[in-house]
Amino acid sequence: MNNQISKETQEQALKVAKGTQKKGQSKEQTKLIAQGIEKGIAEYKKQQSKKSRERDKQRKQQLKKQQNVDTKAAAQVAENPTNRPQSNKLPWFLLMLSWLAFAYYLY
Repeated sequence: MNNQISKETQEQALKVAKGTQKKGQSKEQTKLIAQGIEKGIAEYKKQQSKKSRERDKQRKQQLKKQQNVDTKAAAQVAENPTNRPQSNKLPWFLLMLSWLAFAYYLY
């Protein structure tokens, strides 16, 4: 396990400990408080890192599910082409009817 705490975290903890220092408090006590704050910050960072990994896993699972759904939908579309009219006779019938009506009108 990585027990090393960064310099930045140590400086932050010492700054907070000095900011809350009370009269008559020794340097050793302040140092102990700073160490406690360092541990708290380190624990918080670990928790946030763990939460971030969990969110990333969930996001990847959702993306995988979405891709599966998309591929299934694409496969269904490929299997079932768009519905075409079964009969092409209707447009020809209407065209002939209109020609006949036009011819009847002229004569």
